[in-house]
Amino acid sequence: MNEREKIIRLWFDMWLKQQDLGMDKIFTENVVYTESWGPKYENLKTVKHWFNEWNNRGKVIAWDIKQFVHKGNQTVVEWYFKNEMNMGSVEEFDGISLIKWTEDNKIKFLKEFGCNYMF
Repeated sequence: MNEREKIIRLWFDMWLKQQDLGMDKIFTENVVYTESWGPKYENLKTVKHWFNEWNNRGKVIAWDIKQFVHKGNQTVVEWYFKNEMNMGSVEEFDGISLIKWTEDNKIKFLKEFGCNYMF
C-alpha cells in the first residue's frame, strides 16, 4: 500500500475509533482543512479542537474508501460516509477529499466535497 494511502486510512480510522492516533504525524502545523459543507480550519490546533468537539457530539459509523487517485503532490479520495449524532440524527453521503502533500508526506491542504443522499 502506498504511504499516502496509509496516512489517509489512519485519518479515517481516527474518526471511526474516536481517538487521535497521531494527527501531529500526518498534518502540517499550518494545515488548511475545509469540510464538505463549508467550515474551514486553518491550523493543526484548530483541527484537533474540531475533532475532539465533534466526537463528543456524535460518532462516525462508516467512512469507506472507494478509490484513490494520485497525481504529483495531490491525492483525491472517493468515499462513503455515515454518522449518528447523540441527539439521534443520522447523515450519510458520498464524497471526495482533495489532498495536497508536502515533500515529506504530510497533509498541508484537505478539502472535502459531499453529495447527500435524498430519502
